[in-house]
Amino acid sequence: MGESSPVTYKPYNRSSIKRAPQWELMPADLREAVDVVTHVLPFRTNQFVLDELIDWDRIPDDPIFRLNFPHRDMLDPEDYVTLRDLLRDGDKKLLAKQVQVVRGRMNPHPAGQLTHNVPQLDGEVVPGIQHKYGETVLFFPSAGQTCHAYCTFCFRWPQFVGEDDLHFAARDAEGLTAYLKQHPEVTDVLITGGDPLIMRTATLARYLEPLLAPELAHIQNIRIGTKAVGYWPRRFVSDVDADELLRLFERVVGAGKHLALMGHYNHPAELRPAIAQQALRRITGTGAVVRMQSPVLRHINDDPEAWRELWTQGVKLGAVPYYMFVERDTGARSYFELPLAEAYEIFRTAYGSVSGLSRTVRGPSMSAFPGKVLIDGVPTIRGEKVFALQFLQARQGDLVRRPFYAKFDPEATWFDQLVPAFGEPKFFFEDEADGGGSLLGRPLDLVGA
Repeated sequence: MGESSPVTYKPYNRSSIKRAPQWELMPADLREAVDVVTHVLPFRTNQFVLDELIDWDRIPDDPIFRLNFPHRDMLDPEDYVTLRDLLRDGDKKLLAKQVQVVRGRMNPHPAGQLTHNVPQLDGEVVPGIQHKYGETVLFFPSAGQTCHAYCTFCFRWPQFVGEDDLHFAARDAEGLTAYLKQHPEVTDVLITGGDPLIMRTATLARYLEPLLAPELAHIQNIRIGTKAVGYWPRRFVSDVDADELLRLFERVVGAGKHLALMGHYNHPAELRPAIAQQALRRITGTGAVVRMQSPVLRHINDDPEAWRELWTQGVKLGAVPYYMFVERDTGARSYFELPLAEAYEIFRTAYGSVSGLSRTVRGPSMSAFPGKVLIDGVPTIRGEKVFALQFLQARQGDLVRRPFYAKFDPEATWFDQLVPAFGEPKFFFEDEADGGGSLLGRPLDLVGA
């Protein structure tokens, strides 16, 4: 059972954060950044993060503070000053207009999320679903389109800013189950958001239990993307329906499905509290598996030692290191992104310092338009220094694990900045896409549509 005296979840938004005890610990320039930047990017945190995860003696350099509280450098300097002045002037209409301009420059839906990943059923778009890879469907339940706290780097920030045209959501599982019945090639469903575990257990069950029906026997794996493991571990320990949640997990596993919680751990500080460790043990005790993933982020975890601690402590507690991602080309990317060469060195150094049990992790991986592109090394071949690359996942399945090479660029931070090595005019997969568009981001027939 959970704690005898449950602690109530208490969130803070842009307005209410000023009533938190820690607000007065922040100098004026940091408080101003919260006021200004949160008009563009979403802001939400909670009392657990403030009390248990942030070291207030280290702000603004504490990594969890950076994960939750915006910094002025997350916006272009000119945009920041313009928004700050409009905010001071009190002209709400001009402020709202400028906010739209700034958001529009932030690539709100990278990797073809709106143009190429949305499937159809009987000629109609299926709401709340993305289908990028043949065997995996992403599902966005409407009741799970928020989080216990927001990460400042989040590539799904458009889900939280209140604009319907930037929003994925489904009110129920009917469209999902109907789509899955017509697509027996799908083996995996990823319930994502937001954070599905913001929902009460009874609500979550209404989305999960239809997937256990006999006619969906081809669905082998159910994944739940969640940050609750780090930002609100009491969800699994002392919330009023924490035990009910664990029983739901047991029902899914008992029905013969593999249940994986895709735990978004961005820094080992999120694993240090005793209750976070207790939460992990309770989850794995149900037969579910926790897999750990995060992008590598400047100001947060751009240190091999942070990754070594995260992976080794996670394995000790029963979690499986899964992915190190490259920060996506959206939102405040200029603040968090690293050169690909630096990301690779961080991964290689951390990977070389852990045992084989932690080497289940893959990375650095870019979730780009054509698929998940792995940086597999920086060799010198025929006198030319190159990036060795391969697809871990791809829109076209036969591209997976076929090595290819890009010219080494010490400044490149994303896949679309790379060019083929050895003087080749284009990458091999561009030839294979000639009949249906380009895998670099132009129109392509949707897999699974």
